[in-house]
Amino acid sequence: MNYLEKDGNKSPKTAHSPGEYHGLFNQGATCYLNSVLQVLFMTEGFDAAVKKHTSEYPDTECVDRHLTDMFEDLKENTAHTKRITEKLGINRVDVQHDAAEYFQKILSLTSQTASEIFHGLLTHKTVCSTCGEETESDVGFLHLPLALADSYYFKYFSVVNGLEDYFRVSHFSGENQIYCDKCDAKSDATTECLIKHHPEALMLQLNRFKFDYNYMTTVKNRCTVRIPFTLQTPENQTYELYAFVDHFGDLTGGHYTATIRVDEMWREFDDSRVTLVRLIIQCTFKVASKPFSGCILHW
Repeated sequence: MNYLEKDGNKSPKTAHSPGEYHGLFNQGATCYLNSVLQVLFMTEGFDAAVKKHTSEYPDTECVDRHLTDMFEDLKENTAHTKRITEKLGINRVDVQHDAAEYFQKILSLTSQTASEIFHGLLTHKTVCSTCGEETESDVGFLHLPLALADSYYFKYFSVVNGLEDYFRVSHFSGENQIYCDKCDAKSDATTECLIKHHPEALMLQLNRFKFDYNYMTTVKNRCTVRIPFTLQTPENQTYELYAFVDHFGDLTGGHYTATIRVDEMWREFDDSRVTLVRLIIQCTFKVASKPFSGCILHW
């Protein structure tokens, strides 16, 4: 498998881009928003979807028309995001927010056609170990969270292993037994999660922050993350990495950038600055059938 390694402390080395791609002006501390907007702009089908909705519904209350205007500007020049921040209700542009939060907020305000690109459906399955009764419930998702906090004392975190852990069967017994309607009592049980509907673009959120009870404060896990260029789900759906969002700094401050593959080359979008990126690549390249957004927010 081929993969890249991202250190929790350092930005990748870069070289100046020829300039055919453009950045977004930072209004103060809006790097979190700029990074997410660049990933959405570069996501296949998203630009066309918001443009189509705006054309069909010019008076729409969705954020699509604001995104359409900004995307058109972005194709020619460094663009402004003032109308986007106003639509999102961001009153203080000098305060940094969470990129993952605003990724979901933007999608909640876009048309269904546009946001559908990122929508997936999970099935939670519970099996009673006593009677064998199976119950299932479906829940939609825009991202899958992987906890780096569990690997706080390890040098590396593997996205492949993290995804395997997310879908691993869990066993409940003793004080953790689950109530079974058929048995009318608590019983040992197993639970597992399956992807019922795969999104066109899969977004994983890597949670680098955890609360340290020794110091009674939130700390950041700065271990190196190994990210595969191709990723396969348990249902054998294969995704290809095309973007990731980095956070440099700690909980109280820092800076966000987006690194995106365009024209078979990787570029870092750092507010108004766009540069070519040299990634640490291991092993061989493999073609996949669907895009995998490493919009791996929160690291």
